[in-house]
Amino acid sequence: MNRHIAIPSLSALRSFEAAARHQSFTLAAAELNVTQGAISRQVKDLEYIIGAPLFRRLGRNVRLTNAGLSLAADLASDLSGLANTIARAVSAGQDDTVIRLAVLPTFGNRWLVPRLGDFQAEHPKIKLSIATRDRPFDLMGERFDLAIHFGQEDWPDARLTRLCSETLVAVATPEFCDKYNLQTVPDLINAPLLNLETRPTAWDDWFASHGLVGTRVAPKIQFDQFSMIITSAIHSFGAALLPTYLIENEIRERSLIQLWDTSLKTDNSYYIVSSLGDQTASIKIFTDWLIKSVDGGGKEKSLG
Repeated sequence: MNRHIAIPSLSALRSFEAAARHQSFTLAAAELNVTQGAISRQVKDLEYIIGAPLFRRLGRNVRLTNAGLSLAADLASDLSGLANTIARAVSAGQDDTVIRLAVLPTFGNRWLVPRLGDFQAEHPKIKLSIATRDRPFDLMGERFDLAIHFGQEDWPDARLTRLCSETLVAVATPEFCDKYNLQTVPDLINAPLLNLETRPTAWDDWFASHGLVGTRVAPKIQFDQFSMIITSAIHSFGAALLPTYLIENEIRERSLIQLWDTSLKTDNSYYIVSSLGDQTASIKIFTDWLIKSVDGGGKEKSLG
């Protein structure tokens, strides 16, 4: 940070952000429960520090100048980040009992959430704040304590703890099996197949494991989320390659059945991502619980 640059007051920044968002001093004043004159004074103070006008006055309306547009583009996220920083400090003041966790959407919905009751029963004082992310991000910048990552060990500026590998099985509805008369593996070649864009060769690898190398399969329907593939498979739109941990209920209820007693282990793994600094006791407890929850009794761990 350049310590020679004057830092405006928080009230001036909040006044400008509200006026920029509404393009109106009147609406900004109503939102912040102050007078329009107070908004105008705060903006003038900010313009004095910056050395350039931030708004053009057009009668009773205002429009952002280029300087105003530049400031507004960054300020909203800066204020949000500051709010997160304060929230994190509050959490730290509460004996580190709130853990902010980012999870893959389907992993969180299908595997983690159904098991959270067990964790809460064991550790009632530890609170969780959970959000979804499907790409690596700046863990510290977004104020997360932990994240779940699937892929290679390629998350920069973070500590990665391998959670488990992934094993896929082929599944479909009983109605789909009857419709396409699926008696042998080659029968599946001409049936519709559902594919995840992050596993582009999964079906090819699965067929190769059955000795069908280089087989030209039917056109695939591609999705970017397992959740959509599961829904599509349940509605008999196609056969799917899925980790069984995502479809435990469907397998138990036989709304989806496994096609042949084979599985495919992918080259990627699930990781617990944390910052490089020291971990709080609560974060270590939750990390250990995650590892214990997928531990295969000392065997190679796999979500599948």
